Amino acid sequence: MEALRDTIVKVDLKELGRNMDLIAELCGPNVAIMPVIKANGYGLGAVGIAPTLIEHGAAYLGVATLTEALELRKAYPEYPIFILGYTPDRFNEYVVEAGITQTVVNFDQAKALSDCALSKGKKLTVHLKVDTGFHRLGTSDREELLKMAQLPGLLVEGIFSHLALASEEEDIAQFEMLEAIIEYLEAKGCSFRYKHIADSIALVNYPGFRMNMVRPGALVYGLKGYRRGFIDVRPCMSVETRISQIHTLSEGEGVGYDFLWKAPKDGTRVGAVPIGYADGYPRNMRDKGYVTIRGTKCPVVGVICMDQMMIDLNGCPEAQVGDTAIVYGDGSGNTMSIEEASKLAGTNKNEIIARILARPPRVYIK
Repeated sequence: MEALRDTIVKVDLKELGRNMDLIAELCGPNVAIMPVIKANGYGLGAVGIAPTLIEHGAAYLGVATLTEALELRKAYPEYPIFILGYTPDRFNEYVVEAGITQTVVNFDQAKALSDCALSKGKKLTVHLKVDTGFHRLGTSDREELLKMAQLPGLLVEGIFSHLALASEEEDIAQFEMLEAIIEYLEAKGCSFRYKHIADSIALVNYPGFRMNMVRPGALVYGLKGYRRGFIDVRPCMSVETRISQIHTLSEGEGVGYDFLWKAPKDGTRVGAVPIGYADGYPRNMRDKGYVTIRGTKCPVVGVICMDQMMIDLNGCPEAQVGDTAIVYGDGSGNTMSIEEASKLAGTNKNEIIARILARPPRVYIK
């Protein structure tokens, strides 16, 4: 479908598939891969990128919420979908009817899911969430986990935890705690098809933590956060817009709300581009960010608006209305990488791409 806006999110599906292949090669044939495509596929568009991930061997599509899962279930009626987060009991019927694999965090939730599944003559596939110290979701009570695993309406397919990544010592302690709990439960007759704790960082940092499933998120999209090892994933997303209007200002004329930026000289050219904080561009990038026009870095000036922002074109006198402005690129050709944007905005790489809202059309390149 035609993109009905100048501001677009461009996704290179070939690079996305290549990243999946590299992760699979690194982990080996005995480790299943659950690419995490929560937050609308980290901004790339979950439904749009799912076919490529499936084609390149995804064992599951991992999301955080029921709404995300149902969107994918509508598009892919039979493919395994996993909710990594908590689903309130009042929505259990949706989980069971859609056949979505659910994280269970305590006995009360597990019992409610089991009862719901039994009332419909079904068994629901679940994974037990073990709290190994993160203290976000899950339990470390072995007897409670055992009771959860024995509920008649549940098929307990897996068991998992999540690292805090506080230090190597803490990471090892968490991993060993999960192993000990699994050993205890298996001695009591439980069996698990999947065991997992490694996210993007851990699967590279700690090869021994891969178990038989990994949950890469940022790594799938070409964002590197590991501290050791190496994998040659590449960014597969860029954000582009176009100049919509150019103003020529006299020295001292203000730009944007509160006139917090003023033209330094007569003849200053300022361009407006149709992207703003309602599209996910960080508002605190004022006077720090830039876009790339004709290979030239052009600073963002003035207060960033909800739907637009202004660009200083003094360094690019040849710029014209309609010219492409690269907001995020791969860091080459004077473009701003996601890593650079995260540092300028004072956040992490995941937030920069996940905050890109659904408003800009996604354009998929095969």
